[in-house]
Amino acid sequence: MAQAEDGIIVKGAKEHNLKNVSVTIPRNKITVFTGLSGSGKSSLAFDTVYAEGQRRYVESLSAYARNFLEQLKKPEVDSITGLSPAIAIDQKSVSLNPRSTVGTVTEIYDYLRLLYAKVGVSECPTHHIPVTSQTPQQIIDDVFKKSMGTKFYVLAPMASGKKGEFLAEFQRWAKKGFVKAKVDGKMIELDKASKLAKTKTHDIDLVIDQLILKDSLKLRLSESINTSLSMANGRVIIETLNGERTAYSLHSACPICGFSFPEVEPRLFSFNNPRGACETCHGLGTIDLEEEEQFSEGEVGGKKLEKVVYKYKGKKTSEEDDEDGEEMDLSACPDCHGSRLKPEALNIKVGEKTISELSDMGTVELREWLSKLSWKSKDQLVAEKIVKQIMARLDYLVRVGTGYLSLSRPSRTLSGGEAQRIRLATQVGSSLIGVLYVMDEPSIGLHPRDHHRLLGIIGELKDRGNTILLVEHDEDTIRFADFVVDLGPRAGVLGGEKMAQGTPDELAANPNSLTGKYLSGEVRIPVPKERRKGTGEFVKLIGATGNNLQNVNLEIPLGTFTAVTGVSGSGKSTLIIDTLYKILAQHFYKASAQPSPYKKIEGLDKIDKVIDINQRPIGRTPRSTPATYVGLFPMIRDLFANLPDSKLRGYEPGRFSFNVKGGRCETCLGHGQIRVEMHFLSDVFVTCDTCLGRRYNRETLNIKYKNKSIADVLEMSVEEALEFFRNHQQIYRKLDTLHRVGLDYMTLGQSSTTLSGGEAQRVKLSKELSRRGTGKTLYILDEPTTGLHFDDVRKLVELIQELTDQGNTLLVIEHSMEVVKAADHVIDLGPDGGKHGGQIVATGTPEQVAKVARSETGKFLKPVLK
Repeated sequence: MAQAEDGIIVKGAKEHNLKNVSVTIPRNKITVFTGLSGSGKSSLAFDTVYAEGQRRYVESLSAYARNFLEQLKKPEVDSITGLSPAIAIDQKSVSLNPRSTVGTVTEIYDYLRLLYAKVGVSECPTHHIPVTSQTPQQIIDDVFKKSMGTKFYVLAPMASGKKGEFLAEFQRWAKKGFVKAKVDGKMIELDKASKLAKTKTHDIDLVIDQLILKDSLKLRLSESINTSLSMANGRVIIETLNGERTAYSLHSACPICGFSFPEVEPRLFSFNNPRGACETCHGLGTIDLEEEEQFSEGEVGGKKLEKVVYKYKGKKTSEEDDEDGEEMDLSACPDCHGSRLKPEALNIKVGEKTISELSDMGTVELREWLSKLSWKSKDQLVAEKIVKQIMARLDYLVRVGTGYLSLSRPSRTLSGGEAQRIRLATQVGSSLIGVLYVMDEPSIGLHPRDHHRLLGIIGELKDRGNTILLVEHDEDTIRFADFVVDLGPRAGVLGGEKMAQGTPDELAANPNSLTGKYLSGEVRIPVPKERRKGTGEFVKLIGATGNNLQNVNLEIPLGTFTAVTGVSGSGKSTLIIDTLYKILAQHFYKASAQPSPYKKIEGLDKIDKVIDINQRPIGRTPRSTPATYVGLFPMIRDLFANLPDSKLRGYEPGRFSFNVKGGRCETCLGHGQIRVEMHFLSDVFVTCDTCLGRRYNRETLNIKYKNKSIADVLEMSVEEALEFFRNHQQIYRKLDTLHRVGLDYMTLGQSSTTLSGGEAQRVKLSKELSRRGTGKTLYILDEPTTGLHFDDVRKLVELIQELTDQGNTLLVIEHSMEVVKAADHVIDLGPDGGKHGGQIVATGTPEQVAKVARSETGKFLKPVLK
């Protein structure tokens, strides 16, 4: 027990690049793992500690149950003791399924569905009057609310707005003993009735009885009402002599036209259930996607396993054939206009609003609106219980800094940071204790203003009795932690060692810790001596009104490094990515993506291309490598194919690819290892015994350049390869750019799936750097500091300055003040998120923005400029 009290003790972790790391994570405290990007933080936090916690939990289940769960491999570690059940809140776990929305992920939508099903008021879609159902007794009670002595008719509505002659009906009713009917507002006697005009529409009410209201007639009234209900399909109308009509119905149906609602239940409001989904788009909100069911091989317990795949049918948005990260341009469904629901569900209201109107509100707005609702006495108990649940969840969403998101926002459009904070909000609502929470940079994409709120929530999780493990680079978070572990000394092969550990102050005082040097202020990112003025020319975007933008006019000074800042949800991405980038992509590349609405754009002739460098993964399959992505591997294959030995044997460049038949080892199909399925144990990867993990066959490996085969070259790190290919100008240039973005530890054959988000973005950056710049390019970087350590941020700022020095224009969306303070020009959006944002509150040099009182960014810029 003593051990378990001390904390979680990890001994000899060797996963990925970790070099036998041992560490004790204190229990019920906040621990931060920090260090350079690629130094092994995630390998230790996620691939070792979390993976083992998860695996042990899964092992405790029955073998049958384990069939359904992801098989987890045992991490390479000597021992871990004192583990708690672990929950990972990372950025990858957001669903790409087009059916998933913020509302369904946080479960707020499920509570809203319940609220609408229990207390919603149904309205007739044509007459817009509330649709209610009554019992015969309620109808009688209601009639008796009139003053005594009132004369009235009991009418059975037989036709409303119907064409026809109706003569046969009149005769049938007369035979049954009825005397009069009211046709189009006039009384007629049934035995003298004539044909009606066949082409016109008619309203016909059969007169069941004429009564004067008094107690003695109660029995007769109830009989007449029952007669009417049976004649007119559950409907009756009471009309006084002065023409006042009240319609009643036994069903949830419109008393006028009889439009009836199905039973109102939560399923009716679900767009993932046939009961509620719009029939045109099947609840997807668009007809550009098509669902296909595919049966995956295998079955469990006699049940076939199936999965649904979505095929995109809309227009291709970009010419580049990028099978993953395909930006889909989805148009709204013509029938439900993107609300995803059937008309019935959209005609049920709470407080005059439909469920889809509530879903489109920002979280903050929705919370405000709900708090002002008042309930009828009979609904109060039910409604208050549900609303309490919704409000608690909305509060957390606002507190983690996502108050600007609406419930209808599809999960696939969220950034990694947003997705993670939403899951965090859902977790805090679940009030578990004794759990190990592992989080991956929860501060990503958050403006410094919102950090303390997020840290407050993480603090609450800890105070409940949970252990928190964060992988984080952000200074505020590191200072907030109880215990910090710094990994290093470099990245990749050169990292994976524990450099220092202790409280943030102990770290700052430790000479071994690079992070400590930045914390203590010994090393810092410099503020440039002078700011560039630019070329004096501008790209001007006028009248942007997408999402929450309030008629924004944007001016970008060309030839400068411009930072776009603002709190989360202030409209940065809408302005720069959805409007500006899409306009430029249409202009230069004939892309079909529709930009958000704007009035006009000027200055396009001053630039010759636009390049957007985002955080999307560069490859989803283990066969894709960064070397292929940057165009390095094809050059190396050409080099090998041009060697005299290859020419002699007639080997083409394809011979040196491990993805195609010919040169690759056919036993493992070029994977280098063979996967052995172990059913209810995790799969084992065994090195291929034919090629011994080299991926190629013997004949291919016999071709050597400077005594190295193609497999040897793939095993080199960028740093080694730089020396090796020193005399090959083109290959050298590509390698040099990888080296300059700080990826010199990466091996050329490394699989793209093992890259972190920050590494993937730097690979993209290096690909762009290696193209010959024209000096008239506009680069758009979306939060490039994601996942970067202080030291990597410093290198990145140097790169950005270098690109700008060549005459290019850099537009960087960024929250990191270290980057913003180095910019020539800052454009700050705000003042807040959601509907309270969407304006430019400040522009100018960082010094000028720091003086603007309305600017949230200015407040945080002041201290870093000193």
